[in-house]
Amino acid sequence: MSAPILATKLYIPPPRSKIVLRPRLIERLNEGLQRKLTLISAAAGFGKTTLVSEWVAVCERPVAWLSLDEGDNDPTQFLIYLVAALQTLALSKVEGIVTNIGARVLGVLQAPQPPPIESILTVLLNEITTIPDHFILVLDDYHVIDSKSVDEALTYLLEHLPPQMHLVITTREDPHLPLARFRVRGQLTELRAADLRFTPAEATDFLNKMMGLNLSEEEVAALEIRTEGWIAGLQLAALSMQGHQDAASFIKSFTGSHYFVLDYLVEEVLGQQPESIQTFLLRTSILDRLCGPLCDSIIGPSSASGQETLEYLERANLFIVPLDNERRWYRYHHLFAELLRQRLGKPKEFVEFHLHASQWHEENGDLGAAFYHATAAEDFVRAAVLAEAAWQGMAEHFQLAAWLGWVKKLPEEVIRVRPVLCALLGRAYADMGEQEASELHLQDAERCLDDSDVANEAQLKPLPAMIALARAYNAQVNGNLAATVKYTEQAIQLIPENDSYLRSQATISLEVTHWASGNLEPAIRAIGDWMESMTQVGNHTFVVASAFAVADLLVGLGSLSEAERTYQDAIQLAAQHGPEAEHITAHHHLGLSMIYRQRGNDALAAHHLKRAAELGPQTTLVDWLYRWNVAQAQLREAAGDLETALALLDEAKRVYIQTLVPDLRPIAALKARIYLKQGRFDKARAWAAERKLSLADEVSYLHEFEHLTLARLEIANPQVNALLARLLHAAEAQKRWASALDILLVQALAHDAQGNRSQALATLEYALVLAEPEGFVRIFVDEGEAMRLLIEKQLRNRNHPLSGYADKILAAFIQPGAAPKSAIIHQKSGMIEPLSARELEVLKLLRTEMSGPEIADQLIVSLNTLHTHTQNIYNKLGVNNRRAAVRRAEELDLF
Repeated sequence: MSAPILATKLYIPPPRSKIVLRPRLIERLNEGLQRKLTLISAAAGFGKTTLVSEWVAVCERPVAWLSLDEGDNDPTQFLIYLVAALQTLALSKVEGIVTNIGARVLGVLQAPQPPPIESILTVLLNEITTIPDHFILVLDDYHVIDSKSVDEALTYLLEHLPPQMHLVITTREDPHLPLARFRVRGQLTELRAADLRFTPAEATDFLNKMMGLNLSEEEVAALEIRTEGWIAGLQLAALSMQGHQDAASFIKSFTGSHYFVLDYLVEEVLGQQPESIQTFLLRTSILDRLCGPLCDSIIGPSSASGQETLEYLERANLFIVPLDNERRWYRYHHLFAELLRQRLGKPKEFVEFHLHASQWHEENGDLGAAFYHATAAEDFVRAAVLAEAAWQGMAEHFQLAAWLGWVKKLPEEVIRVRPVLCALLGRAYADMGEQEASELHLQDAERCLDDSDVANEAQLKPLPAMIALARAYNAQVNGNLAATVKYTEQAIQLIPENDSYLRSQATISLEVTHWASGNLEPAIRAIGDWMESMTQVGNHTFVVASAFAVADLLVGLGSLSEAERTYQDAIQLAAQHGPEAEHITAHHHLGLSMIYRQRGNDALAAHHLKRAAELGPQTTLVDWLYRWNVAQAQLREAAGDLETALALLDEAKRVYIQTLVPDLRPIAALKARIYLKQGRFDKARAWAAERKLSLADEVSYLHEFEHLTLARLEIANPQVNALLARLLHAAEAQKRWASALDILLVQALAHDAQGNRSQALATLEYALVLAEPEGFVRIFVDEGEAMRLLIEKQLRNRNHPLSGYADKILAAFIQPGAAPKSAIIHQKSGMIEPLSARELEVLKLLRTEMSGPEIADQLIVSLNTLHTHTQNIYNKLGVNNRRAAVRRAEELDLF
């Protein structure tokens, strides 16, 4: 579910009908399109936004616009609005752009603990490279940003900016970006106050033609000198002079700093307006955005409606800016609003103004603005009530970080006496991974509930269940399964029957607990019940997403055929319910590819892998990048490209997002298995020591994979046998036949390594009996040459009932002596260190005209991973740039 977007932030201000044309600046802006960044930096009132709106109207490039506000200091909100701005390009003249660009980013941002900003931006940058036309992104009013995280995100975006994108920033002060670096590289165009000031000719044009004055050349020059070409000063002076007969005397009457001049001129301008307009301007200056009915709620009964007054102000050029094409929403020029608020001060009606605004926004569904005005009025009890009311919607839209930002503005004494707010804070901090803060607020909620004076029983009834559920989530994150089950079951007993939202959350927590405990069949039944309830309410997207979890569990049970049918049924269901459901099936196609690979059907495996790669960029499931990189690592490992496999696992770890799905195959254990294949036993032993693993451990399902990896490390140690026996017993008891099969293969190899050939063959036969009905192949092949030799010995009896199946497995092994093509090429080249298969793939793409981001997108890796591959290629070829690498590779006949 996507968060609601304030459309006025994305509105491109239209050029004004009466405006001084500034071709010298338009030309500078057009020249800057050859660079990455245009920075327009000057104090308030220099016409920055007006200039850019005039330019983008004539520059013949599509434009995305984002007007920033203080809320955009939250990195998540900044990225959400950045994506929303880019999505407006689909409505403009950009040909070939997909309408859901950034959908994958929005999906990742929905996680309670999103991945690093760089990972999210990598995904976005790869999607931007698919936009065929050149376009402009404008970030207006960047001076409101005071967030290191947002500055770093923008720096990363600029460092890796696709060539078709140009960024424009308007700001009152220089942003905390590496401007010097961009300046030295020739990637920056700058317009500053000296550039933006009106020239004498422009000042004459503005004052006499635009403002209808009839000033002499000397009077214009004097005014231009007094204001230093400052556009806001000139406009206020012109408005003031419209009421003076003696222009020369007026021009001599003011001097001083910009703010002194402005204060003087604002007084002059207000003095010329009717009292009703003065009252309107001062009272409505407390509003960030204005519309007629909102203004009416503050002004009260008046001879003119709020809408009529706003339209008058626009006609009178009184520093008002439309925010939509319908002229419904407006804002004051920022500088004008600041001066009006200074003049308003804090009259006795000040609190009343803000409360009227708060009530209007609440009645019209904008709880964020209602909360702001309630806090401005220092009515913190009202603000707390609004925060409680906003919780549900913001939680469902994954805006808990923003919600916490609201509540942190409330005094502690207000929070601690409100049981609902305390419970909601406990939930929010649990979702954000701050378990200590969560528990403190949950305890406060319980203390409030014990207070006999607390009223409103209907509002308080859900709280015990909510508290239990928050504690269950905290326990689950800590890996405390017993406490998770205890609190989840407690929550289910307490949740009212009609509260489907809380019930669904409790159900999911409990089913994942079964999963983490190895009780896969109860987990499947629980998810099945959940899918049935979602089907009844018509939420087919949730049904499709849940089917992937069911298939995952079925694979764990060893039921490949049933998992295959589950994937296929979900894909068919998604096709019937539109793109949103279909994009989720990237996971399903990847799962099918792995099943077909397991069975040795390489053609179908490749087909579904390709389809997964196509759908992956659009999926909203947050763990896609992690799953994709792990699957790619598995494929590269099977191909013998172990270094690339390790790099892919590092990438998977970098983009990993903690979800409720248990992490059964930790990245560190997967890397340890590759170290064993490389003969790097010191690295594998260091991993085992860090994890404090022992052959004598009693092992839970969550740590089964790690201990199987330890068994491979200690394969010749007889103490391994007892560990493997315990693991096998647990797997058989829970009917986890895929685990049992994996354990049996390690057992067979252990018996063989310890010189017990007959026991090894007997264990292998049991494994073949288990594997044959579902057609497992790759699980044997991935064990390598030692397993191949064991199977060959098993087949000495050609009348064995499983001989046909064993022959199929043997055929899937790479035959000894059949060197891969890449190895033959490397032998021919005489290179000291040969290129891996993945590096050869990258090298071929370096030979094309594709940019770095385009290559990364083609390979479905991050730019960091691509950089690692590229540096490895340069080092092995003895070169230091792309062109030299291609030339050297041609000399070595590597293509």
